[in-house]
Amino acid sequence: MRLTILGGGGFRVPLVYRALLDDPARSVSEVTLHDTDARRVAVIAEVLAELAQGHPAPVAVRIADGLDDALTGADFIFSAIRVGGTAGRIRDERIPLSEGVLGQETVGAGGVLYGLRTIPVALHIAERVAALAPRAWVINFTNPAGMVTEAMAQVLGDRVIGICDSPVGLVRRAARAAGADLSALASPERAAYDYVGLNHLGWLRSLSVDGTELLPRLLADDRALGSFEEGRLFGADWLRTIGALPNEYLHYYYFRRETLDSVRDTPETRGEFLDQQQGGFFERAAAAGGPEAAYALWERTRLEREETYMAHSREAGGGWQRDSHDLEGGGYDRVALALMHAIVGDSGTRLILNVRNGTTVPQLAPDAIVETVCEVDAKGARPLPCAPLREDQLGLMLQIKAVEKAAVEAATFKDRGAALRALALHPLVDSPAVAARILQRAATTD
Repeated sequence: MRLTILGGGGFRVPLVYRALLDDPARSVSEVTLHDTDARRVAVIAEVLAELAQGHPAPVAVRIADGLDDALTGADFIFSAIRVGGTAGRIRDERIPLSEGVLGQETVGAGGVLYGLRTIPVALHIAERVAALAPRAWVINFTNPAGMVTEAMAQVLGDRVIGICDSPVGLVRRAARAAGADLSALASPERAAYDYVGLNHLGWLRSLSVDGTELLPRLLADDRALGSFEEGRLFGADWLRTIGALPNEYLHYYYFRRETLDSVRDTPETRGEFLDQQQGGFFERAAAAGGPEAAYALWERTRLEREETYMAHSREAGGGWQRDSHDLEGGGYDRVALALMHAIVGDSGTRLILNVRNGTTVPQLAPDAIVETVCEVDAKGARPLPCAPLREDQLGLMLQIKAVEKAAVEAATFKDRGAALRALALHPLVDSPAVAARILQRAATTD
């Protein structure tokens, strides 16, 4: 199979390539990289060359000559673009903070601004895929993943599937904390879990292994809850109160004041940190002179990136170092590879994905993108039925889905009213006047 990675100069592309090298099925024969930044993609190609060094069956790597060249003949297309680069992310974070509301890449006003900038480019990509590779499957990594997948689905239908590593990470951490056999999670006959929501807004509400429901016992055990990321992040009392394990990004909603205070008290946003860190990496790696040096620099930078992930939320929750299991990196790569295997092998694998709702959440439109447990085979990904949502869960989902749909409408039709609605309706934006000022400042700085 031929795999194309859009955003091929992205910092995390080597994680995908490493997963392909470790794949015993040898599913992919060639990887094509496409990026608008020639220097970045050249550096990443050197890192991949070092990863392939000495491998008995390395996967061939090619740098595409333009978008159409990258798409033509592809069987799978990973979309991992960042429109506006890290400089755009800094604006997405700083503009809301200047108005006293949370600035974060995918959540709140920052997520809406990122979506407004990214969706037109994602739609163009979807149209070129439809024209040049209509049988290809698009796996969307691009954030805000739910919003971007919903926009691309207007063109590609069910052939675009969004992925995120947060839900699968939550399931694995919860199972480990409960003392379960992690190998059972790969088997639908042994393990079952109920996870539902939107991207970066979901809840693990049930987890059973070998017929035993693990969640009630886990929620009752302070020591077990304190052993993993989400347990420490949200606290035992709150988790028992809501009776579920939330996606880590719900910390921005449940503890908005504490997180905002933590962000305000730090000299740089996450975007500013990554802009300096990754900008420095690409500059040093381009001058390092060879794949070995580029790879060594990449590995050191990757570890520092993982150690500082969601540092503001951890600081707001009392502060702690990330678990060693969470510093391995990846997640997206493993989900993407499992998804490819399930489609090619027609296997019926169960994965948490961003797909069209159908009837899974009856209160949402059938074409609304939700993040939930799916069964995947050669026909694609189908969401499985889930237990009814509690009123608080459904209410938050409906409000954020209204934000996402307004943002897609605004970006598709250049509709300022829809853009203002997307910002003002977000629960982390506390005033339509604030939303209007954020929108105006974003328009004048782009």
